[in-house]
Amino acid sequence: MKVLILITISGLFLITAGFRVGQQPKPWPVPEKAAKTPNPYKSSAETISAGKALWSQHCSSCHGKTGLGDGTKAAQLKTQPEDLTTASLQSQSDGSMFYKVSEGREDMPSFKKKLPDAEDIWDLVIYMRTLKKK
Repeated sequence: MKVLILITISGLFLITAGFRVGQQPKPWPVPEKAAKTPNPYKSSAETISAGKALWSQHCSSCHGKTGLGDGTKAAQLKTQPEDLTTASLQSQSDGSMFYKVSEGREDMPSFKKKLPDAEDIWDLVIYMRTLKKK
């Protein structure tokens, strides 16, 4: 009897844990003003390199090295990190991407204090554009 109870409890735990990890991100509305904000910096070897360095330091642990949402910390999150290579994400405006990185939500931390220089976040946006599926 004790074995049956233990198996049942273990099964319920595994099912619950599976649902937590597998949750897809909810829609993330961005204020219109933020969405329409253009990136004041142009894509260049310098901005891509700067963005890549910031990505490696701050983003890859959750979003993965190539932006697929498969980073080493992804399994610990209650919501699966977004796949940044998809057409739906890549079709978002630079302003929307800047807003999301800056403000954060739920498992996605806000970077406005970690990266107080807005140029750093814009460099990240420029780098994220290089992650699109080819």
